[in-house]
Amino acid sequence: MDKKKMTKYLKFAIVVIVVALFLWFLVLGPLFTFKGYESQVEAAAKRYFEINSSQLPTGTRVKTVSVQDLFDQSYLKEDFYVPFSKKPCSITESWVKVRREDGEYKYYTYLKCGVISSIVDHKGPEITLNGDDSITIDQGSKYKELGVKSVVDNSDGKMNVDDVTIDSSKVNTDVTGSYEVVYSVKDSLNNETRKVRKVNVVSRLESLVKKTTNDSGIYTGNDPANYMYFSGMLFRIVGLDGENVKIVAYQDVSNVNYSAIDEWLEYYYDHLTKESKKYIVKNKYCNMSTDDGNVGSMIECNSYTDEQEVSILSASDINQANDASGNYLYPRSISWVRNSKNDAEAYTVRNVFFNTDVHYMSFSKDYNFGVRPVITIKGDSLVVSGDGTKENPYSIGDFTSAKTNDLVNTRYSGEYISYSGILWRIVDTDSDGTTKVIANTTLYNNGERVLTLYNTDATAKIYNPTQKGNVGYFIKNQASQFVDTEYFVNKQIEVPIYKGNINYGKESSTKKYKVKLAAPDMYEMFSAFDYDSVAMKSYWLINSSKRQYTKAVVSDIGVVMYGDLYDYGEYGVRPVGYLDKNCVVVRGKGTSQDPYIITK
Repeated sequence: MDKKKMTKYLKFAIVVIVVALFLWFLVLGPLFTFKGYESQVEAAAKRYFEINSSQLPTGTRVKTVSVQDLFDQSYLKEDFYVPFSKKPCSITESWVKVRREDGEYKYYTYLKCGVISSIVDHKGPEITLNGDDSITIDQGSKYKELGVKSVVDNSDGKMNVDDVTIDSSKVNTDVTGSYEVVYSVKDSLNNETRKVRKVNVVSRLESLVKKTTNDSGIYTGNDPANYMYFSGMLFRIVGLDGENVKIVAYQDVSNVNYSAIDEWLEYYYDHLTKESKKYIVKNKYCNMSTDDGNVGSMIECNSYTDEQEVSILSASDINQANDASGNYLYPRSISWVRNSKNDAEAYTVRNVFFNTDVHYMSFSKDYNFGVRPVITIKGDSLVVSGDGTKENPYSIGDFTSAKTNDLVNTRYSGEYISYSGILWRIVDTDSDGTTKVIANTTLYNNGERVLTLYNTDATAKIYNPTQKGNVGYFIKNQASQFVDTEYFVNKQIEVPIYKGNINYGKESSTKKYKVKLAAPDMYEMFSAFDYDSVAMKSYWLINSSKRQYTKAVVSDIGVVMYGDLYDYGEYGVRPVGYLDKNCVVVRGKGTSQDPYIITK
């Protein structure tokens, strides 16, 4: 044989040897080692059952002993390791099963060592359920078991679905939450499968309204438990509108002239959170014209607005809430309803007018009265918390409170802050990071109300923080005696000035001033009277006119004074300011009962 052929054969032999060694070390060696482990485990199991013969199965039953038990009882003493490693084999997942077959006991050994495992049936049957693996049902409804569609085992084949044990005992449809229904079945070798169906018991808003109104879909009476927290603000649930739900602001947000309500409602809508807007559905709202003889009793409606995101309630909505105990929709202030009397006048509602039983009166559409926005939200929204009381209102999860160290300027309109012993409410956040807030009360000094008036010679009393004797001057320069202004920043404000009537969007001009504190603007968020605040009395507004005696004040009874205000009138101070952009939340939930505590 020549030298070239010898070299060729030698190379071939080397390749064969390398491949053989590779197969031995990576395949055959580990396999032989593993088979040795299997033999030891099976032998140990046989010794176990010889000594514990009473444990041997009868009939077609199967008995199992785990490798863990064999080690614990010293039938096995040396640990098993994944071949060529220091990682132990799994003794908790490994077992030996014994079953009587043809008069003799047959042993089935399953051992798991890393990627190597015994070739024996060790998997339970596959369960396929009818319906989804996760279902949602309404609170108070009856849980209906959907059952099992099929059971198939890799050794036994198709099995009877009646062999599946179903445990739904933990499902409590009276209490919202997530529950598990457990399905379990074993094959002929006692390999068990457990499958879980998740049952989510929820309270859909539509279902909740039906349940709590005895299927009428309308809340009635003096104080039903229909409070709801939405977009960081408190609302009352009015009732169902088809499959959806109408909610109304708990109290007036601002005072607006009727002729500009739709324009103002766009401003209001902009102040709802982005997440909350996802729950709002456009709706048509009753705007039927009526007269004095019918407004107090009207229920049916024959005229509606175009579809819109926000509106105000009609007399029809309010009248349906009447029962023998009263009506929770009658406000303590004077609020507009969506009903005109004629081209010049529209109706307002109040608990009572002028100590009479009259609840509705018409006024000029140029007057400024309270606005309580109404919204329609999706009826299939899930109620995630609350019991409908004022202290624990319903929530649909559209809103989460701040975390510690969250910047105040990341929070939302309507949330409450406690600072300097005063409760404040967030109006909005400016582009420079400052946060505009309004005090939820008027200022006091040693228990006495802080009062001021226009003490100037000018015929028209225009709000001016630089003019001595002016209400604006007093608030800028003296209000800081009664409230800590450390966290407030000097900010340029615009003072609206009107030619005659004070109406929304009808300023004849504006003037800019830099101040820390100012009076509220009648048309901004939360500038209306808060009748939950026992410390709130009358207060000046920033809105004023070039016409003599035409100024704006919210009275002690929560109504904007729309007539002439003479120069001798003294009224309180409800400050508005801008918090520093570095202010952060320390704790709290942002509600009136648990406001944010802040620092910077």
